[in-house]
This record gives sequence, structure tokens and C-alpha cells, in this order.
Amino acid sequence: MTTLRAEPLTARSMGTHHDRVDGPEKVTGRAPYAAEHADPASPPVAAWMVTSTVARGRVLRVDASAAVEHPGVLRVLDHESAPRLADTEDEELAVLQDDRVRFRGQVVALVLADTAEAAREGARLVRVHYAEEPHEAAYDASTATYSPEGVNAGHETDWADGDLEAARGTTGAVVVEGDYSTPHEFNSPMEPHAAVVSWDGTTLTMWDSTQAVHAVARTLAPMLGLDPAQVRVAAPYVGGGFGSKGLPHAPEMVAALAALAVGTDDPGRRVRLVTTRQQMFALAGYRTATRSAVRLVAEPDGTLLSVEHDATSQTSRFKEFAEQTATAARMMYAAPARRTTHRVAGLDVNVPSWMRAPGEMPGMFALEVAMDELAVATGVDPVTLRERNEPATDPETGKPWNERRLVECLVRGAERFGWADRPTAPRATRDGDWWVGTGVAAATYPTLYMPGNEARIETLDDGRYAVSIGAVDIGTGARTVLKQISADALGVDPAAVEVHVGDTDLPFATVAGGSAGTASWGTAIAAAVQQHRADHGAHPEVGTHTTAGAEPYPDMEGHSLHSFGATFAEVRVHAWTGELRVSRMVGVYSVGRVINPTTSRSQLLGGMVMGISGALHEDGHRDPRFGHVVTQDLATYHVAAHADIGDLQVEWLDEVDELATPMGGRGIGEIGIVGTAASVANAAWHATGVRVRDLPLTADAFLDLPPLS
Repeated sequence: MTTLRAEPLTARSMGTHHDRVDGPEKVTGRAPYAAEHADPASPPVAAWMVTSTVARGRVLRVDASAAVEHPGVLRVLDHESAPRLADTEDEELAVLQDDRVRFRGQVVALVLADTAEAAREGARLVRVHYAEEPHEAAYDASTATYSPEGVNAGHETDWADGDLEAARGTTGAVVVEGDYSTPHEFNSPMEPHAAVVSWDGTTLTMWDSTQAVHAVARTLAPMLGLDPAQVRVAAPYVGGGFGSKGLPHAPEMVAALAALAVGTDDPGRRVRLVTTRQQMFALAGYRTATRSAVRLVAEPDGTLLSVEHDATSQTSRFKEFAEQTATAARMMYAAPARRTTHRVAGLDVNVPSWMRAPGEMPGMFALEVAMDELAVATGVDPVTLRERNEPATDPETGKPWNERRLVECLVRGAERFGWADRPTAPRATRDGDWWVGTGVAAATYPTLYMPGNEARIETLDDGRYAVSIGAVDIGTGARTVLKQISADALGVDPAAVEVHVGDTDLPFATVAGGSAGTASWGTAIAAAVQQHRADHGAHPEVGTHTTAGAEPYPDMEGHSLHSFGATFAEVRVHAWTGELRVSRMVGVYSVGRVINPTTSRSQLLGGMVMGISGALHEDGHRDPRFGHVVTQDLATYHVAAHADIGDLQVEWLDEVDELATPMGGRGIGEIGIVGTAASVANAAWHATGVRVRDLPLTADAFLDLPPLS
């Protein structure tokens, strides 16, 4: 693959509104999602997963006799009859390969039938006999933990700098210490994980609900004993993911094994598997619960002397995932000394994974509530406190910032929100039966760039071009913004560009995640256009094409690249019931150039909504006696609905950051959720005088208000 340094683009379409190119297909119902790729000539085989009812042990026997006698049931696969994998090192994906049960909800059998109804009834009729073993599924303060080798996104497990003892011993220092927690949270996209798969004896074709088609192919192929070229994965339309579809999970492997089994006798016949909403809570990843011990030591005027953040989380015993909860504390504020640690508890549970802003969301909740407590302890306005602790350079690396405009976000947000009118004392404003308070929290997210992407540029007739890249649009508007980027790179109107995405038949693209998709794919497109011009001139002939990628772009060696923001919340707490309402919220962000104001606003608002949902509702509960998630549907695992969302306003600073990307923009998918829950918690304290350090904020915490001192 040819790679070159992409040159900055001149903005023509970028920064302006452009209708979603996939809008008409979606609103008219013509956009096919994963489960809808049926073959009209041959109805697909329906697959239904049978999952374990014990948390640890062995499968002694799968009795499928009643199931196979049910009309429409074709066969039942289990650990003895399923196709064998060539590689079983990844125990999450090595399904139906041995008799071990590692967690409650693990796939232990698969029913194949002519219809979904027959498959579901067949699954109910399967009887699985177990040799149950003692398990450990409780995660609380007494759970034993260990130090992982590293934490998510490649961060060091522990990190320290400066003299903590000297900071603690400073005469007259103000010390704030607190324990903060976030619960298990579950990605709940509208479209559950689903796949339609066929095997014709040579090629495995999968229509998948995924955030990364190439990652699925490259992960599954060697495990299946196939060459990556034998696995084609397509995801033309995806109904959300929030990180749960960023990595392959067990349902994709189950669907592939089913296709191999069916395709051996009936080559090319498709198999359809749709994960139920209940199964999503066991098989699609989730944000692990976190516990954070935060200690801030400051001068009486609020100037920080030290920051300490010790984080623990839970992982599965058979596959480690460590949330990077404390990493934001390493770089967020200036202080002569700081320390962060991460510890995990290995339990007999399903594997945690990515969920929107892993690490930053729970970590910044803890840090930003602690900062609010410091503001109260020192008598310094919360906005002023954050301004006072602005670092000139990155405290973690010592590098200069690319664009650290947090103070501008705070100032602009305070102005738009009306922060100057806020009473200093808590429980000072009452509107009828409601106590009213306001709170603020800062947000940050690193500027990530994923190398290895490549794009193909093809000259069409009438001055048009086709731009192809195996990126996935999970509903964020990637098709639209890539069309705008391509148009500016080519120097044409967006109407002259066809964008093709979501297929491994297209050039390689990394995951739609880490707020890095547009940055990484757009940079590859810019580089490919440059190479196309170099190969074929300024006016290339029809039919000429070029495939190329970009050299690593962001100046990570010379600068510390992050985005920042500030969230202001107004919260109303009912004086008699303790009910909480977020009546209004303002978010102001520094994210570089915004490629499309319409889709960007949607992403930032969506992050804020998800943050409010985490602040007030989301609380996944695992019963340690049996190891399963009790809240395994949207009736018991509550997410924010329309009635929970008040007046939300979002704004971004006018800027262009060409240190980050040739487009001048940075990622926006995740920063909207960061800090949002903390601003709600801080506003609830201001409304009532009750400090809650655990998510979600529930009414019972506000029923008996303490006397104000």
C-alpha cells in the first residue's frame, strides 16, 4: 500500500450543513439492516442460542431430543457437534468448543430451524445438564483485586509524579477525600447484535451489525481456519452500537459456525441469528462497574497541590478487560504531584468491553464531583476553581497542548447558561415543590488516530468520482461527512462524489470507535486523493483509480492532543418525593473544525442524553447468587426517554486544528457524555445540600434532607 503525508484540506463543503445521504433510505424503510439480508429464492435458516443457567461448571449432556422432534427444527449444535475452530485461544469467541461454563448466559447450544418461531420453541425444549461448580460473581468493596498488565487503550496501569507526602503535609492545606462509584452499564442500541451468514464451501459471507467489518473478518478468519480473503463481511446499515459492536462477540462466531454447519449440506444457504434483548446483557459487552477513591489536596484558594485517583473495576476470570478509569486525572489539572492506580477483580462473569467513552466517563464523574467538593471546601466558585488549575502543558507528558481551550468553554458556557446569577449556598432556590440547583463539570477526550486505513479513488464520467473505504456508518453520519471531506479533497461539489462504505471488499478501514473514525478515514481519503492526482494528473481520465493510505498524522510526538468541553446543568429535585429532573443543560466544546454542523450537533446532544441517562437511570444489577444480570431488558434496565430530557443546548468553539487531521477536526462521538453525569450530581447537591457520590442518583437519597449548617 502506498502511504504519504496528507496535506491540509481547503474547506468548501466542510463546516457547512449537508443532508444525510442515507436519510431517504432510512425514513422510508428501504435501508437493510443486518438481519434483513434474506435471499428471496431461499428462506434463511433461523438460529436461536441456548444459554447457560449456571455461572460456572461443566456441561454434562445436552438433551435435544424434544427439540429436534418439534416441527421445523432442523438440528441442534452443541460443544460436541459444532464445527471445530482452528484457534481457541480467545475464550470469549471459542464458543461451543468445550464443555466448560465460564459465566451465566454463555452459549451452550444452538437450535437451527426453518423459522424463528420454531427455533425459539426448540431452544426452550433443549435440556442442558450441568456439573455446577462454586462461582464468584459479587463485586463489592471486599472483592479481591489484582494489578493488570495494562489498561484499555494501551495506558500504563499505574502512574505517579511529584512528592505526594509534601503536598499532604502543606500547612493549612484543604483536603477532599471521597469514594465514588458507577454501576454496570449496558450498551442498548436500537438494533441488537445480528448477522446473516452463508458458506458456499469457499467463502464465508456475513452481513453483520458491527462497527468494524475488517476487524470481524480478520478476527474470525484464523479462528475458523480460513484465509481472511475467504471471509467477506458487510455492514451497509447499522442501528447504533456505542462500542458494543466495536469488537466481535460470541453471537458473530455462533452465526459463522451455524453457517459452516448448514453450508456443508446446503452450500450458500443463509443463516440468520438475532440476539434477543435479554441475551444482549450477557453476550454484547458492557461497561464494568467502577469504584474510585479520589483525594485532592489544595491551597486555601483552591490551587491544587496533589491529585490522587485509585480506581478498581471488575473483569471476567477468563478474559481480561481493564477500564482506564483514572487516566484523565493524570492530565486534566495542574498540580505538583499526582498518582493514579488501576486494580481489577477477576470474577466468573461475562467479559466487559467498550461503552461510549470507556475510562473517561466513569473517571471524570469521580474527578469532577471531587472538584465540586473542593470548590465548596475552599469557597471558590466551581468555574473559577477549574480556571485556577489550568496547566500550561500536559501534566502527564510535559508536552505542549495542540488546543487546550477549556477555559473558553467554561466562560462561554457560563455566559450562555446564566451562571453568574447562581446563588453560592445550596438549597437556596425553590420553585413550588421543587428545589432547584445548578452544577458544572469539565469534559475531555483524547484525540485518537488509527493508522493503516486506505481509500480507493476512481474517476467516473462527467467530472464525478467514486470514493471507497471499508468504514462503517453506525448511524453517526459517516457517509455524509466522508462525502464532504472527499469533495473538498477532490475540489468538486459533494454531488459529484459517490461514497462506498461498509464492506471488506473495499479498502481496509479501522473501527468506528474511539472518536477516531472520521479523523482516521478522512485522512486516508485525503492522502489517496493526493496520490491519485500524482499518478494521473489534475484531470484524470475516466476509469483511472488509485488506492492509497496516510502516514500517521496527528503530531503525537510533539504535542498532547485532546478535546475539551464544559457542561452546565440545572436540576430540579422534588421536595416531597426526591424525584430528579434535569430541566436544562448547556454543553460547550472545543473539538476542532466541525465537518457537518447537523450531524455533529446530533452526536454531541446524543452524548449529553446518554450522560443524563447514566446520571439518573442506568443501573445494571448482577445477582451474585446466580451470576446473571437481573436487569436484562429495557423494562428493568432504564434508559432516558423523551420525558426525561429537558432543554438541551450545544455549542462548539470556532477553530481549525491541523495538527490533528488534514480536515482540521477532532473526534466528537464521545466527549458529549464525559462530565455530563458529574454536572447533574453537582447540580443536585446545589439544589438540596445532599452530596451523592454514586451513580445513578435516585430519589431515596434526597428524601430526608439534612439541616443546612
